[in-house]
Amino acid sequence: MGIAENSLHFSARQIKIRVSITPMMLTRHLSLWLASLAIAAAEKPAAPPADFKEIRKLLNDPNGDLAEIAEGWIGEKGGNHLFYFPTRDEPATPATWGLKFETVNFKSKDGTSLHGWFIPAKGKTAKSAKATIVFSHGNAGAVGHHLGFCVWFAEAGYNVLVYDYRGFGKSGGSVDRRGMINDVKAAFAFISKRRDIDTNKIISYGHSLGGAQSVTALAETPVKGLRAIVIDASFASYTLMARTIGGQLGERLVTDELSPKDFIQKLSPTPLLVIHGTKDEVVPFSQGRQLFETAGEPKTFFQVEAASHGSALSGNKGAYRKKMIAWLDQVLKG
Repeated sequence: MGIAENSLHFSARQIKIRVSITPMMLTRHLSLWLASLAIAAAEKPAAPPADFKEIRKLLNDPNGDLAEIAEGWIGEKGGNHLFYFPTRDEPATPATWGLKFETVNFKSKDGTSLHGWFIPAKGKTAKSAKATIVFSHGNAGAVGHHLGFCVWFAEAGYNVLVYDYRGFGKSGGSVDRRGMINDVKAAFAFISKRRDIDTNKIISYGHSLGGAQSVTALAETPVKGLRAIVIDASFASYTLMARTIGGQLGERLVTDELSPKDFIQKLSPTPLLVIHGTKDEVVPFSQGRQLFETAGEPKTFFQVEAASHGSALSGNKGAYRKKMIAWLDQVLKG
């Protein structure tokens, strides 16, 4: 393998591949794609690079030659870290929406410090709220990028805990699949110890990666007082997502351990709501459907026609937000 100014040459099994990028650029593009190409649905997805077509051909990697070279750069399981694209910025806080909030800090199982915000239900005491939502955000950015997915719950009478996984925002540590799933568990452990809320009325809501991680975390460690689990635009398999975004190269570099498809059946009998837009441009609709079909009862599926990765609940003047609240009202009565 040799590098000459703006060109990169790969040699493997007697073939040479030439693209007008450097190894650092290729790794950067893979990281963006495997992180679902977006900071958050409230923002515009990251634009494909100018050399997208060239790189896309490489990602198909029919003979596995590029995967062999990439594994030499990043290690056999190095692609697991490329799956995530965290940032450390804070573009917004709950105050941006005129909401009161409390900054909270708690620790994950291995001692990693995690940062979050507790948002009390608007116009209520935390104790008198309908329930407390633990929101696990999607890939890329930091929690401040994802508040649009959950602050509306405070307006609807729910407390909300939002937090960042390790390596994201103001949380410590660096991205790691097992560690991040343990971070989800830590968030539920933290909220379950608060004396100012009704700990018998806890709801899990996860968007995209957050839903996937929540499924595994809650299946491994059930939470007392958990009344319902909601996953929105979540995927079933890490390798299937890597293939969707990064072709055969992406699939080769990412492992499937701790994938939600292998854990979702264990959530029963906690009521499960799966939400997915039919025009999701990041996580294929089929993956949400697979999760639903694999799950045990009781379960409900919201198929949101023409909705994108981030618009299933916000589109059509929030029609499915109202449906979700009605579903939660029924669950909480049970």
